[in-house]
Amino acid sequence: MVQKFTSQLLALASDFHGFTMTELLVSMGIFTSLIAIAAPNFIANRPARQLNGAARQVLSELMWARSRAVEENNQFIVFFPTNHSLTILDDNNGNGTADAGEWTRTRDVQIDFPGVTLTKGLGNPDPTFSPRGTAGGTTNITVANPSGNLTIKINATGVVRID
Repeated sequence: MVQKFTSQLLALASDFHGFTMTELLVSMGIFTSLIAIAAPNFIANRPARQLNGAARQVLSELMWARSRAVEENNQFIVFFPTNHSLTILDDNNGNGTADAGEWTRTRDVQIDFPGVTLTKGLGNPDPTFSPRGTAGGTTNITVANPSGNLTIKINATGVVRID
């Protein structure tokens, strides 16, 4: 009985030799059609994805500065020297400028996200995080590119969020 079942199973297995050329060509045609439909949408959404990525990078840098201020029990200030970069200062003496022994960290968002610009709101102070995690006032940073803009808000309690 087992031998008969095994021989029938082997006979069935020997009938399958792979795909036919017709099946392969139909599959490739369907795949090509899907790519032709999806590619333009993917390319059209690229600026919006770059804007979102740049805003998240700036948000993470601001949150990093806040956490370092708390961890090191020190003041950290974030400057925007150009319209596409930010500099974080570990301000040991609290005078607001980089002195000997104080380090800075600069990030240029256009390296990863070309065409994205940063603008700090007029009259807004530079984000300054205290050892308690609070900020020195409310600051709005606009991240923009041709697809639109996003605003990063830092409130006096030190909360950083994208609106």
